Amino acid sequence: MLGIVEGAFTARSAAAPTTPVVVSVPHAGLRTAGYEETLNPELDVRGDADLFVDRLYRVGEPEGPETFVSALLSRFVCDLNRDPDDVAPGAVPEHRAPRNVDGRGFIWAVTTSGAPALSRPLTLPEWSGRTVIHTAYHEAITRALGRARAQFGFAVLVDGHSMPSRGRAGHTDTGSVRADVVPGDRQGTSCSPALLALVTRHFTAAGLSVRPNEPYKGGFITAHHGRPADNVHAIQIELRRDLYMDEETFTIIQPGFDRLRRLIAALIAALGAFTP
Repeated sequence: MLGIVEGAFTARSAAAPTTPVVVSVPHAGLRTAGYEETLNPELDVRGDADLFVDRLYRVGEPEGPETFVSALLSRFVCDLNRDPDDVAPGAVPEHRAPRNVDGRGFIWAVTTSGAPALSRPLTLPEWSGRTVIHTAYHEAITRALGRARAQFGFAVLVDGHSMPSRGRAGHTDTGSVRADVVPGDRQGTSCSPALLALVTRHFTAAGLSVRPNEPYKGGFITAHHGRPADNVHAIQIELRRDLYMDEETFTIIQPGFDRLRRLIAALIAALGAFTP
């Protein structure tokens, strides 16, 4: 089954999956149609997008993952890797319990460079409408994981991301050069140690530097869906952007892009034969 949910995300899930692997790509989307009125007109949504990650995972391609959920909307519309209540007071003033402090929550008020992302705060109904998208995205993941677990006794969620090569001003590691690959398992809580070890070995064997959980340990997606005790294992994988794209011009670079595509395809295949 392949479908696009109201232009917000695309999903495909087999009724009888042949692999326990489900792929999620929440931040590669660039669409803002219907939401421009609340966004800063000078905002370049590419700056904080995980550009081309859906293409790295071959989402929607015949040789790509059998089961996936991938965002089409920009994270500046709503960040699907955050809790819907993770909003700053200035982003949604009517929210009864705002808890975000840096302005980059479910609704981004500022970019990681500190530039305004919004043209104005959101009303409560506007925020509520975006939570519907969040709910639908995560329900699609839950259904896919449920089918995989019913078929195999366990399920594996791979949450695909990319990251700047250096920490930006709004990051916890400002100015630091990142590892090539950062797998995140919420400090050992979202998946079995064997899964983290497999992912680490896979990229290390390819000559890439790997640093689990630093600076990203996984967000809402891995925390919400990763339940190793219930045989659902979730891991976030961050790829350094300069491995496959020019970070200034937002263009793909070769041979890095094709090399990463091959590595990811091989990883998904290896996970298909994985047992937690």
